[in-house]
Amino acid sequence: MKQGMKSIENLYEELMRQREARKDLIADTRNLSVSTENGISTLSIFTDKDIYNFKVTNIAHHQIADRLGIPFKYYERMMNEYPKLLDENINSWLKFRAEKRMLRTLDDKLRAFLSNRYRRLDNLELVDHILPIISQMKNCQIVSCDITETHLYLKVINKSMKEEITEGNIVQAGFVVSNSEIGLGALKVEPLVYRLVCKNGMISKDYAHKKYHTGRNVEDTDSAYELYSDETLKADDKAYFMKVQDIVSAAVDETKFMLTVDKMRQAKSIKTGDNPVEMVEVLGDKYLLNKNERASVLRHFIMDRDFSQFGLVNAVTRTSQDVEDYNRATELERIGGTILEDSVKIKKNNIILLPNNADIA
Repeated sequence: MKQGMKSIENLYEELMRQREARKDLIADTRNLSVSTENGISTLSIFTDKDIYNFKVTNIAHHQIADRLGIPFKYYERMMNEYPKLLDENINSWLKFRAEKRMLRTLDDKLRAFLSNRYRRLDNLELVDHILPIISQMKNCQIVSCDITETHLYLKVINKSMKEEITEGNIVQAGFVVSNSEIGLGALKVEPLVYRLVCKNGMISKDYAHKKYHTGRNVEDTDSAYELYSDETLKADDKAYFMKVQDIVSAAVDETKFMLTVDKMRQAKSIKTGDNPVEMVEVLGDKYLLNKNERASVLRHFIMDRDFSQFGLVNAVTRTSQDVEDYNRATELERIGGTILEDSVKIKKNNIILLPNNADIA
């Protein structure tokens, strides 16, 4: 499992720093203006009292293009070749399609361009509510955590809940809590299986819980105004996080863990065929792995000498430790869980559906 922040203390310090540095506003799009120069766009926000200027991040560019209905390939071309045309497009559509938007900023950058119904389930509040729950869970430990440009991650294992897939091949139960403050996914609590022999983590898509960032419309106004941090802790948000606490408390479920362990044991008996190179290429095409990821998966697949579906899952989750980006590492752990589910589908008559050119060992 890829390591991010050195400790939960480092993570919390960064969350506190971001709380002080961020600024969230609700603005009428008619009070917004974009100017682009040398490939860098600046968004100006005109409020009743001031003018704010923020550099537009790539994520915010995508969200602006999507909301205004501008194909992003064309959007990028204008940015690189004809920036004045891009500004004219954006500013014209912002005024023509007047609406209220939530603008999330951090370190003088526009990090998100969102609906005014977007509920701010912020990382600091989330951590404040779930760390006490994790600390009360017997034998549970945070083994990896990070905060990226897009997501917060907490990965937890329960050292006392473990099973042996084969002799010496032990896995432990756990869970992953993830959240995006900028509209790139729901707050999630997902089952995690941690393999001790190589410290791989596999995230199971089954039994995951999601809480979406959808709330009430923010009150109407003709201008732009700032949302303050203390407004995020209203009574309904407190109740919302209490539900999240309940989900985290029940995240390590022995019955669900054993179901996943059983699938792993079944996958161990399913061969992938006689050509690992071809198998990894098919896998890479299906799950959109890049060239380096495919090479890493193939290397671990061959070195482990386990040419079962279980071995393939482990090769993918082991590859997550090789990539630089923590978001992508976590996505590879999810892909590992998806491969497991796809390779061990059980019909009502309990016949295992095998992948092409594979058979039971």
